[in-house]
Amino acid sequence: MPDGCRSSRLPQRRYTPELKDHAVRIVREAIKESGTSYGVITQVARQLGIGPESLRTWVRNAGITGSRRLEAASTDVRLKELEREVRELRRANKILKRASTFLARQLSIAATPW
Repeated sequence: MPDGCRSSRLPQRRYTPELKDHAVRIVREAIKESGTSYGVITQVARQLGIGPESLRTWVRNAGITGSRRLEAASTDVRLKELEREVRELRRANKILKRASTFLARQLSIAATPW
């Protein structure tokens, strides 16, 4: 290419995953607040200095992977609840075993003739 000619393409920008997640969150909140999705992506993209098509792609992809993340998060929460329940049940079983041992001893003492 001669020195005076430049490419009309701009260099491709790389965005951090944090920025992408933040932008998608803003879009979702704006859609909830306004009740419509018309023009929201373009407006948010303009405010953040991001290309609207890039943001549109991120929102679309977040809809696919976001549900998986939500499922994973709810699975983690459920797992913690179940682990807590197991601990409580084991504790209750331990108490019941001790109580039954105590009562068995008391009954054996009461049944023994003096």
